[in-house]
Amino acid sequence: MTSTPRWRQVAAATGLLSDDGTIAQTIFAEMTVLANRTGAVNLGQGFPDVDGPDYVKEAAKAAIDAGRNQYAPGDGVPELRHAIADHQRRRYGLDVDPDTEVLATTGATEALTAAILALTGPGDEVITLEPYYDSHAAAIAMAGATHVPVPLTADLRLDADALRAAATDRTAMILVNTPHNPTGTVLTRAELEQVAAVARERDTLVLTDEVYEHLVFDDAVHVPIATLPGMAERTLTVSSSGKTFSLTGWKVGWMHGPADLITAVRTLKQFMTYTSGSAFQPAIALALADEETPRALAASLAERRDLLCAGLERAGFDVVVPQGTYFVVADGAAHMERLGLEDGHELCLRLPELVGVVGVPVSAFCRPGSTAAQTMRSRVRFTFVKQPEVLRDGIERLAALTR
Repeated sequence: MTSTPRWRQVAAATGLLSDDGTIAQTIFAEMTVLANRTGAVNLGQGFPDVDGPDYVKEAAKAAIDAGRNQYAPGDGVPELRHAIADHQRRRYGLDVDPDTEVLATTGATEALTAAILALTGPGDEVITLEPYYDSHAAAIAMAGATHVPVPLTADLRLDADALRAAATDRTAMILVNTPHNPTGTVLTRAELEQVAAVARERDTLVLTDEVYEHLVFDDAVHVPIATLPGMAERTLTVSSSGKTFSLTGWKVGWMHGPADLITAVRTLKQFMTYTSGSAFQPAIALALADEETPRALAASLAERRDLLCAGLERAGFDVVVPQGTYFVVADGAAHMERLGLEDGHELCLRLPELVGVVGVPVSAFCRPGSTAAQTMRSRVRFTFVKQPEVLRDGIERLAALTR
């Protein structure tokens, strides 16, 4: 008897394997098809509809013209690695060696996947928060490790007791995502100290996904878990330029951490993409010295968040105002009851035809049948990383739900 192919394990882990054995589309592809077919405003998929700063794009063009079009070094061009180390020192007080403790990657997704593949395997357990970004579950399945999701509370906060109960002697890694996709939660220092305590007690690694680190609002503060006592030596920190500078297609990401862990990840990563973005990397190195662009983007996103949240509330949704990211979680239970729908997925399938707006069910970021999936069954994720006129159009359409 042959073993189950790894691609089927990944499909099952990400909810794409149907009961009849066929492979379904991702929720993002499914909702984008609906948006295109119906002409709906797509507030489901979180990508900006404007480009990043002109000076960064001009720097990439200059790098192309200067001949930087062949393979970059496998660990990233020196100016990018130094810029990453400078950024971490300047913002967070982290002392990072750019030559041995930094690795450039093809986006944050590759960094996360390479780390999980390099440092976990069959018999290991990897804890994530739930809901979780889908690539986290996919990478754990690729590694053959066991995914142990820990559900957030109903108000989208860390459940420290559930985390402690989930950790065992087989826990090889805790994957922390803050600011958190899909909920917009920014874990507080106190919450992160709870995670750190479990990691130290279980002597486990922490992999932290911080791609929205600059996009926090109001009085929320992003705290890298590597800054907490005893954590730098057991933490791999991942981020990227895509969200911070609205250049998601460039796929310039990075990771930093202890030299031995970076060496382990590099050993595996070199057989994945090896390297990419030779002309983009020096442009992002320039951008990382820019404090104003991320600050201005965060301020603009906060205004657009408020615009969308107010519109969703007027349209009859119960909203949890996010502290960061591109996303807001809205509870559509009242509309489901009125329309006779079972869950948020059914609501998202109906919204394009009913009012011409696309969202994404939060249950798609949960393991089918889990406690979190049940808690999130009526909730929908909408994005506000769109131009204000697009958001206003979506809000006006959503208002039809209450007429």
